[in-house]
Amino acid sequence: MSSGVHAALIPGGVIGNGRYRLLAKSGADARSNAELWRARDGQLNRDVALTVLLGDLADNEAAARARRTVERAMHASSFTHPGVSRVIDVLTPGTGIRPDEGILGIVIAEWTQGTDLMDLIAEGPLPAGAATRLLEPLGAAIEGAHHAGLVLGADHPQRIRVTSDGRLRLAFPGPRPDAIARDDVKGLGAILYLLLTGRWALPGGPQGVPVAPTGPDGSVVAPNALHPYLPHDLSSVAVRSLEDTSVGGIRTSAAILQVLDQIAAEEAQTALISPVSSARDDDDDDQVVWTTQKPRQDKQTKKKLWISVGVLAVATLTVIVWLSVQIVGFFSDEPSKGGGPTVVINQPGSNGQTAPPPAPAGPVQPAAIGVYDVTNQPDNPNQASRAADNNASTFWRTDNYFQPFPTLKPGIGLMASFAEPVKLASVTITSPSKGTKVEIRSASALDSPLEETKVIGVADLSEGQTQIQLNEHESTGHVLIWITTLSSSGGGKNQSEIREVLYTRAQ
Repeated sequence: MSSGVHAALIPGGVIGNGRYRLLAKSGADARSNAELWRARDGQLNRDVALTVLLGDLADNEAAARARRTVERAMHASSFTHPGVSRVIDVLTPGTGIRPDEGILGIVIAEWTQGTDLMDLIAEGPLPAGAATRLLEPLGAAIEGAHHAGLVLGADHPQRIRVTSDGRLRLAFPGPRPDAIARDDVKGLGAILYLLLTGRWALPGGPQGVPVAPTGPDGSVVAPNALHPYLPHDLSSVAVRSLEDTSVGGIRTSAAILQVLDQIAAEEAQTALISPVSSARDDDDDDQVVWTTQKPRQDKQTKKKLWISVGVLAVATLTVIVWLSVQIVGFFSDEPSKGGGPTVVINQPGSNGQTAPPPAPAGPVQPAAIGVYDVTNQPDNPNQASRAADNNASTFWRTDNYFQPFPTLKPGIGLMASFAEPVKLASVTITSPSKGTKVEIRSASALDSPLEETKVIGVADLSEGQTQIQLNEHESTGHVLIWITTLSSSGGGKNQSEIREVLYTRAQ
């Protein structure tokens, strides 16, 4: 890059054959070697948004990439939507750009009045309801563009601005040459994550913006692990849209919009979506999702809330360490590196004793039971042992989902592990959640991928006890109750409860 370019790319500098005077720099996208500027069009006497692609014209690869970005931006100029700034023009070397400027392309778009997205979250994360309202127009724009066969490149926070009427807008169009529709979906999830946590969850983010914390398996920690008051569905959408896995990942903006619309409707009807006090009674604990992934400290979070989380984390860790000593090789306390499911184990039994010696036939008590989840966001894992504690007045309950499975998850389950392999004749489930559909599956290990487990029984739960006779199967040390359909009471309430599970050994 020549020294002349350095001199021009400052407020007051002029580029584009003297037509555009730079007013203020809005950011930079290092992945595209692009700078984002507010500028003044001297010919039309109006402000515009410039995406300036920098590089050496002699670098054929860089020049080709810039040319592809400009072509894609120009192709998208026919697409109009309130969530996207309209592309006015594009410039390339020889057509509006001098070959010696060190600029490989410029995308000119109409200027978006309002504020930078980064300024919006500078004081801390936003409430869930506000984040939902802001994001919906951008999500709708991405969905419309994808239907038209276009990629917008909405995957960098400094390309986004907040309009004066309170919506997010792609203010600096110009997708990377290799960007695909999946990148827009990831960008939408990352922007939601940023609004909810103040952290960026994709590579190549702006300098100075905190990076989203990750768990032991490298997956991004869910927003409600950082801020437990956030709605589970919204938190789940944010992280699942970032995942590339075939199981559990959200791959379309339509799926994100569906949840955003539902949460916005719920908020409008009930006004329930708002931050809550960190002080909770025992009943409230039933609604909180905790994970074994300990997030980094967030300075914006209340100290009392983190004290509560710390106490729970220590208690959970104590149980995990104890079990690892008692049951060698029995389970792992973190998801596998290969992207396996999360299984958070509790020891059942109100008396704290392990499973009784094996009997020829009849009831058999699992040595441990935990929540099995392929999205690394287990529902109420601290309650799992209540489903096998020989006490029907206690229970394990799923989270409440605004949308039924598999919109946010393919399912959720309880994995029981036995001290020695067993062959079961039946599984009896006590539940008030009529209409819940379950599969009984045998597994070779606690964290076996779902596709490697074997269905040995299916049932629709009735209110009360449901006995499920099992098909012939080999003895196994692990049995999964996999919920494929939640009980629904309408109005966006999809939730199931299991009060007790009885495992009966075959003859």
